[in-house]
Parts: sequence; C-alpha cells; structure tokens
Amino acid sequence: MPMLIELIDKIARDKQRDVLYLIFCEDSSSCDHLKPIDYENCEIRNTLIQWFSDNNITAYPCGPFVRESIMIGGYHGQLYIDIPFDKSNLDYQKVEQLLENEDGSMKFPQVLFAYLSLELAMVNAYQDDPAYWESLDL
Repeated sequence: MPMLIELIDKIARDKQRDVLYLIFCEDSSSCDHLKPIDYENCEIRNTLIQWFSDNNITAYPCGPFVRESIMIGGYHGQLYIDIPFDKSNLDYQKVEQLLENEDGSMKFPQVLFAYLSLELAMVNAYQDDPAYWESLDL
C-alpha cells in the first residue's frame, strides 16, 4: 500500500528545528546515497525500529534532502527520529549512546546518524508550495 513520506527538510521546516535521521547503506564510512540497500530486509534497521518503539521514541520514514541537480530514485529506508538535537536531552543521549562509539564513529556499519539544520532545510522552503511540485515535468 502506498504511503506519503515527507522529505527530511520538509519535516525540519514543519517542526521549525534541526532534525535527526538515519540513513542505511552498505557501509556508513563510504555511504553512497544513490545506491539503495534492501531496507525492508535490513536486520539492523528492523532492530532499530523495534528499539525506538520499545523506548517510546517516535521514528518514521522520511525522504532525503532534495537537491534539484540530483535525481533520487525513491525511498531508501531513511528514518526520521523525532527528538531534538540537544545533548542535554535524555532521549538524545540514549540514541547517541546506541548509535555512536565514544569517538563519534558509528557502531553499526550500515547506519549513518545524520543531522540537518533548519537553516539548510529553509533553502528548499519554496518547495512547500504545492504548485512547485505540480509544475515539474516528472
């Protein structure tokens, strides 16, 4: 069944804050955002979704930051994490501890813990007008 997935920058604009999300790839040290993985069968992704649920942290599918110069072919399994980027926030601390080593490197090679600032998200604010998407010849 089809579902509407918001782009990560649109989520930031709607929330009016910086946002956190996860990107899944073969290897986070050399993640190719244009090369999708089989996210539905990605064991670590499914484990993390369960962990978020068990810890009462909302996480749901999101699309990538859209750049007009790059064609991105559909949803690749990204997950928006509905907590603020705030090192004093207890939920943030739990997520950071789950995903990152002490040195900031990722604990799981298929997971990239990402941050998008509201400032950068605002670059695409013009895309919020429904007429923008209708005017594209896709």
